[in-house]
Amino acid sequence: MRRFQFTESLVMLATVLQWLVLATLTGALVGAGCTLFLRALFATEGHVYAAPWWMLALLLPLGGFANGLLLHYGYRLRRSTFVDNAIVAVNEQQGKMPFRTMWIKPVAALITLGCGGSAGKEGPCSHIGASVAAAIGRTLHLNREMRKRLLACGVSAGFASVFGTPVAGALYGVEMLAIGRVRHDFLFPGIVAGVTAFEVSQYLGVPYPHYDISFAGRFTELLFLKTVLIGILCGAVAWLFVELLQRARQGFAWLRQRASLWVPLVPALGGVVIALLVLVVPTDYLGLSLPVLDRALHGEAMPWPGFAWKALLVAITLGSGFYGGIVTPQFVMGAVAGAAFAPLLGIPSALGAAVGFVAVVAAASNAPIAAILMGVELFGADSLLYVAGACVAAYLVIGHRSVYPEQQVAFSKSSWIFAHTGLPVGQEKVRLSYGLMRWLRARRRRRRG
Repeated sequence: MRRFQFTESLVMLATVLQWLVLATLTGALVGAGCTLFLRALFATEGHVYAAPWWMLALLLPLGGFANGLLLHYGYRLRRSTFVDNAIVAVNEQQGKMPFRTMWIKPVAALITLGCGGSAGKEGPCSHIGASVAAAIGRTLHLNREMRKRLLACGVSAGFASVFGTPVAGALYGVEMLAIGRVRHDFLFPGIVAGVTAFEVSQYLGVPYPHYDISFAGRFTELLFLKTVLIGILCGAVAWLFVELLQRARQGFAWLRQRASLWVPLVPALGGVVIALLVLVVPTDYLGLSLPVLDRALHGEAMPWPGFAWKALLVAITLGSGFYGGIVTPQFVMGAVAGAAFAPLLGIPSALGAAVGFVAVVAAASNAPIAAILMGVELFGADSLLYVAGACVAAYLVIGHRSVYPEQQVAFSKSSWIFAHTGLPVGQEKVRLSYGLMRWLRARRRRRRG
């Protein structure tokens, strides 16, 4: 027994050293690749939002058409049948992804954000991370389990590089795979890759924001309960966003089938709809909307319908066939909603914005642990108790919904809800548990009697 324990320790030490090398290599390459993308994005995004309306009305359909052409014909270059979705690659493809088409989504995102589409910047970076990690796994002839871990840590590196939160990025890349399950064997590679990617991107000049929001002072249960209320509201905001996104995808798919539209024309039509919405919705909610996010986190008053404007624009953009990230919009919606509702609860707008910033991500992405750690990394350790309560409350309120239809259900969020495990959220039909249904039927019979 002692001999086995000694051997086991040596094997685990070798595992640590192995992943130090593999994850560091992956993180460095992903950090460099994401830096190139972010530099191109900073050079192209945000220049047309203040342009005359006629220019937006021209650029948005053209950008949608370019997206449609790129996504429709670009994937004909791939030689395999694998899809380039990181969640599917880990859960169903043994960590394999097509490499020849890695450039398509980053280019499509640049077009989307450059022409005025409303989306995020992290999707292309996580895609770059997953593709690079899959290529390394294939080159080194790793087995399926190691490929899956390496691909997950590539996603983590992409998130860490774009947001400047290496630990939260590592957790997000693991937690997003399934609701209610975290693969602990993925954590060490993810953290090493995330820290490496962050350091490389920072060294190469990627700027990261710093937020000075005061959570200091003695902990009070009243403030904790107020932040939980903001979390509940943000869970409702996330619910609205997921539903709008799903309805937009279904609506544009129905329209394409009903009118027999050529596929590249569908996002062009989405661009027309966005251009019409801009007549009544502020242009601040186009693109990344980072100025709106900064104003909310600096305590400026936010309009109540601001989160709905952002949710609607993102749903039309992504639902019609544009490509872009989906996490940055969650930050914006959460910060705007938190800042708008905070005065009603008697707390500073900036504090409400900070709590909402992470709470919507915890709900819509089903990643509460990563969201909590992101709050700590961005706003300091004093925020821990407040963002924790808000994030978990939001995570529960949204139920079994997700911005990622491929995300699997590993465990039900409530003992009163039944859900088959191992199925993607988009295919799972959750229902009330048998015990709760029996209790409700008995209660109805008693009322009738």
